[in-house]
Amino acid sequence: MYIVMISSECAPVAKVGGLGDVVQGLSRELALRGNNVEIILPKYDCMRHDRISDLNKVYEGLWVPFYDRWIHCDVYSGTVDHLKCLFIEPHSEHNFFNRGIFYGNYDDAARFAFFSRAALELMLKTNRHPDIIHCHDWQTGLVPVLLFEIYQRLGMSHPRVCYTLHNVGHQGVTGVHILKQVGLNQNHLFTADRLKDHTYNNAINLMKGGIVFSNFVTTVSPTYANEIHYTELGKGLQTTLQQHSGKFGGVLNGIDYSVWNSEIDPLVPHQYGVHTLNEKVKNKTALRERLMLQPDFKPIIAVVSRLDAQKGTHLILHSIFYALQNRAQFVLLGSASEPHINAQFWDVKRRVNDNPDCHLELSYNEELAHLIYAGADMILIPSIYEPCGLTQLIGLKYGTVPIVRRTGGLADTVFDANYSDRPFEERNGYVFNDLDNQALESALSRALGLWYKYPRYFRQLQESGMNQDYSWNYSGNHYLNIYNFIKA
Repeated sequence: MYIVMISSECAPVAKVGGLGDVVQGLSRELALRGNNVEIILPKYDCMRHDRISDLNKVYEGLWVPFYDRWIHCDVYSGTVDHLKCLFIEPHSEHNFFNRGIFYGNYDDAARFAFFSRAALELMLKTNRHPDIIHCHDWQTGLVPVLLFEIYQRLGMSHPRVCYTLHNVGHQGVTGVHILKQVGLNQNHLFTADRLKDHTYNNAINLMKGGIVFSNFVTTVSPTYANEIHYTELGKGLQTTLQQHSGKFGGVLNGIDYSVWNSEIDPLVPHQYGVHTLNEKVKNKTALRERLMLQPDFKPIIAVVSRLDAQKGTHLILHSIFYALQNRAQFVLLGSASEPHINAQFWDVKRRVNDNPDCHLELSYNEELAHLIYAGADMILIPSIYEPCGLTQLIGLKYGTVPIVRRTGGLADTVFDANYSDRPFEERNGYVFNDLDNQALESALSRALGLWYKYPRYFRQLQESGMNQDYSWNYSGNHYLNIYNFIKA
């Protein structure tokens, strides 16, 4: 099968969060199964050029409509971790992708609307007719709209579109002028059953467009699919999803075990597996040495996360002091984009800076992230909502017991040591329900109590997690079934 991924991210070359990991991991799994996979990305000035091999200009004459003019683009081809990627580089005074950042500009909607039109124009001009176009999140929500409204009439009648919602907290709500920018009919599309936003009367919703016009819609876990379908976590898209429920489902993300695997990880000093779990303690020692924590008989609780409201930052802040007051060490790796959240964590960092049991690293460092997963005993994920979450899946593979709030993909992958209805050998962590300090403390106290009082049972939790398979194998098969269904 010929599959084209259109995305704003692909790890490791252009990664902000889990979206980049998913596009890379799913594409890799599909390619390993013998499918022809290409990934179309913007050519950002800030992408990791060192992770691209054989980068060459392959097409110079790509002209893309923009209002009443055309913008010239070059197209580059390169290989990223054995995956073929095409990078679109526009040349105009707008400098769409020469901003030094991936997201966060006032004109993000215009930038990615242009990219969506450019991706389809590239396929048309280079005579690409994939079986499946797989689009991701609001940034590519206009792709199925453009395909149906413009490009099918130009000869691109073969491709079917799968559209994945990674996080409906970001929907691409923008002005109606974006339709004119990409050459779409405003009167035809600015209606309640098409692109008109559900909240703002004078706005369009790019994610809604992707849902309405694609052949199948997925999101990244079964529980999150149910949450956004029926609860306020749908952020206003509930009615649209219910209207299109016949083509909507949740497919749990996987993780790439060639990257996140304690047995072969080149970024940890001591590799280990479920049968050599005693080696994990050497990474705990290495982590303490790197972060200057005291070598005491205490568990390490870790947080590796973006620090935004979705991630339950108020609970993360509380957990720092709870851990220090209850004979645990605490390590955090993460950064905040919101100024007030950033200020909160910097204030706490100053307060605990000299504490030999605590280290807050308010940035992101891939190498340190691997060492934290390998060296910590527990990983905390107290999210308000979590579409899938990769952190807990990585923690399980590294024998680092997850402590999570029951939501989204966390509920689908972490099963409580005490209260789950799963068989004991499938229980792998600690789960709490409410978004308050008392619920968090209950889960933390149970985890710390097991670590101190029943180390043999704590080890069984670690082994249970390491034995579970959250690779892309199952999810890749599920996506192939979806692709075959919509192209039948």
